[in-house]
Amino acid sequence: MSNVPQRLKELRKEAKLTQAEVAKFLNISESAYGYYEQGRNEISISSLQKLAEKYVVSVAYILSESDIKHPFPTQAEKNEVEFQAFANDPSLQKWYKELPKSREEDLQKLRKMWEIIKNDNN
Repeated sequence: MSNVPQRLKELRKEAKLTQAEVAKFLNISESAYGYYEQGRNEISISSLQKLAEKYVVSVAYILSESDIKHPFPTQAEKNEVEFQAFANDPSLQKWYKELPKSREEDLQKLRKMWEIIKNDNN
């Protein structure tokens, strides 16, 4: 029997996500995702790729073709993963989408506030 269901469950739990959250991320029903973890359905290649990116592991790891959990990404890849996590964070999406609609003077204030916060943390 394949280890894919076990790996999917392990990765989801490490990420502290529910099956419902992962299903939403994959744009499938919760029961469809649950079947992946139960080994009742085979996961699609596109879903495998999305989850590998989300969990920052290789597809080969999810498929149990490799025990190397985390490939060695370049700094650019790390930055992209961090940016995607930020951009896809539901709590930040509304704010992020509203930024371009803001007045320039408000954006200037926001930049100044951000510089103050960044400098306070250094």
